[in-house]
Amino acid sequence: MNWKITGRFIVNVVIVAIIVIIVDIVGGIIFLSIKNRSDINIINGNSYSSAEDFTRGFNEYLIKDKDKVYIHSDGEDILKREEAWIQVLDEEGNEVYNYGKPVKVKNHYTPVELINAYKYISADSMSTIFISEKELRDINYSYIIGFSSERINRNVISYDVYNLGNGLKTGLYIILLIDTLIALLFGYLFSRRLTKPLVGIINDVKDLSEGNYNLKRGEKGIYKEVYYNINNLSSKLRSNEEERKKLDKMREEWISNISHDIKTPLVSVKGYAEILSSEEYDCTKEEVREYSKIIEDKSNYIKDLIDDLNLSTRLKNKVLVLSLKNSNIVSLVRRVVIDILNNPQTSNVNIEFSAAREVIERDIDEILIKRVITNILYNAIVHNGENVDIEVKVEKKDKVHIFIIDNGRGIKEEELNYIFERYYRGTSTGRRHKGSGLGMAIAKDIIEAHNGTINVKSELLVGTKIEIIL
Repeated sequence: MNWKITGRFIVNVVIVAIIVIIVDIVGGIIFLSIKNRSDINIINGNSYSSAEDFTRGFNEYLIKDKDKVYIHSDGEDILKREEAWIQVLDEEGNEVYNYGKPVKVKNHYTPVELINAYKYISADSMSTIFISEKELRDINYSYIIGFSSERINRNVISYDVYNLGNGLKTGLYIILLIDTLIALLFGYLFSRRLTKPLVGIINDVKDLSEGNYNLKRGEKGIYKEVYYNINNLSSKLRSNEEERKKLDKMREEWISNISHDIKTPLVSVKGYAEILSSEEYDCTKEEVREYSKIIEDKSNYIKDLIDDLNLSTRLKNKVLVLSLKNSNIVSLVRRVVIDILNNPQTSNVNIEFSAAREVIERDIDEILIKRVITNILYNAIVHNGENVDIEVKVEKKDKVHIFIIDNGRGIKEEELNYIFERYYRGTSTGRRHKGSGLGMAIAKDIIEAHNGTINVKSELLVGTKIEIIL
């Protein structure tokens, strides 16, 4: 994987480098061609593009009058403006006219001297000259126009076209080879620097996929945001894993407890059933009734546990269909409180009930809402004892609010986050409590199935306040 990523970056860098080199070469050739033309443009305000063109076009200013050759006054003005001079020669190479000629310039030229003067800058004139001719009255006159060598310069180059082409081709290959090697070197170094963090990121993702959530990377460089997200993901996965382990432990403990809670009454049922069915025992009617009542109670207890499991599963999987109807919540909550107070086991508990008004209606499933209130009230009793004071209130604001407040032991902060979890049993549960551990989870699921919310606040040695909003 490392070499794959690095290789891709190297190829991209090399391709870009080669394209840039080719564009530079072509652009350089075009630029030099244009520049060479523009550098010799010496004419201001006319159509001439070079000194050669200027010289050839200057013949229109040459005039011959009565065997006298001279230039028009406009030509003189142009020469002044261009800081140039002119020398006119006859067919023998003798000077017949000059304007602005330097003092040391010759008055007679042989053909070879003209060629040398054209090719090289003479120390006498320090000028770069250009030569042209014009026929005046059947006589060909040559004329030389000189420009300051500081302004116009000429280098004469001789070359073999065939050898030059081969040399340029070889040089181009060498340049491309060297540039490619350089591009490969810098591309490799660049790619290594760029891809090394990517390899680390890939390894981090692999570690996360394998369950190693203890990652902490320095959040810096061009991958700062990626490192931040990896650290954040690692933290969340670690937290979720710890939570999962806690739930797994709670589930194991719950299965152990529920198995014990089912096994204990089953032992009683089995034992008393064996007594009643045995021929070795001669039970009186009172004993039969007593043993039958015990079997009934234990069977009911087992049935309640199984019902809790069934209801919890249906609520969790959201397959429970609510039987909604418009109901007076005040009357429903009041009936639950009365039923608890009429129960011989909880008749000594102090429960105060109040409502803001006698009729507060909502579309609810009465059986399930009754189950919620019952679960919460019994939790308040079994976790605090019969001496606890419980206040139950029903209020109508924007929604219906049901408050169940006790002054009991309270709930530890670390346990407060788990009271609505399945399989959870509080550490302060009384000995006579044999619940399934699903009561509060069932209550929360029922309220949420009604699109409501349930909130809890608690403080140790002060009490607990539970608010149901429908």
